[in-house]
Amino acid sequence: MLLKEILDIYNLLDSAHADGNSIKTHLLRIRSDANVEVVPIVTPKGSTDIIRILVKGKNGRSQNGTAPTIGLMGWLGGIGARPDAVGYVSDGDGALAALSVAAKLLDMQNKGDFLEGDVYLATHICPAAPTRPHDPVPLMDSEPFRERVKEEAFARAEHLDALISCDTTKGNSIINCRGFAISPTVKEGWILKVSKDLLQVFQNTTGELPKVFAVTNQDITPYGNGIDHLNGIMQPGTMTTAPMIGVAITTQSVVAGCATGATHFEDVEAAARFMLETAKGFGAGKIQFYDKEEYERLIHRYGSLRHLQTMGHEQ
Repeated sequence: MLLKEILDIYNLLDSAHADGNSIKTHLLRIRSDANVEVVPIVTPKGSTDIIRILVKGKNGRSQNGTAPTIGLMGWLGGIGARPDAVGYVSDGDGALAALSVAAKLLDMQNKGDFLEGDVYLATHICPAAPTRPHDPVPLMDSEPFRERVKEEAFARAEHLDALISCDTTKGNSIINCRGFAISPTVKEGWILKVSKDLLQVFQNTTGELPKVFAVTNQDITPYGNGIDHLNGIMQPGTMTTAPMIGVAITTQSVVAGCATGATHFEDVEAAARFMLETAKGFGAGKIQFYDKEEYERLIHRYGSLRHLQTMGHEQ
């Protein structure tokens, strides 16, 4: 379980002074040789800290090995909406989950447990993010630094073989359950069938039947194109050729991303544990995100959909 890691990280994030360096210091206390980078992003309208962590596997590419690399990203607008709201907001749960997995992986290494493949983790820490109107509830808005966040999150993400994007996804009427849900696999503009391997991991980690949320073509296009999106959970898929899924931390009722007091530690822990177990199995070659042969047949018959990863054409 990751309860300790989540409580430790939460206490650092639930602060008006939260930043990347405080998280880096915490991770280095867990393991002094941890590979952690903090990149400040400052714009006239807002700022944030990107934090990137590489947890090396015993047979990972960082060791000249052959095991595949998985990326785990916490995706969000911000962990706080100050000065409009006091305290940690619901939207921060993606960062909380990803950073807790990083802490757990480092602690596992201290105890002699190393994954086969490398795990790359990234998120950003902004305690004073803006909000923007959205139906049915307002969303957190990372527009002042959104493109820089995407660039810096992927700046050290070479050779990803699979990607998970974890994001709070409560401000909608699409997913109506407490806990978390996963998306179908998305790869280079194609929305593929849901991975059976990932459905099994979901069942193992929750003891429940899997929950899958709907993804549309609109959701897998980049922000800023004038098209409505469920939220930003699928945005990392616009930046990579690797297959990716979203892990959405959800509620039964509609909850705004800028709501405080709306984080449920058991839901974040379950999502983080799903990400951790997927990383274990993927690096060991036991989990696949998609059927590679079927994907090649789709490309052969219908062609590439990579244009959906771009801003498209202005009429």
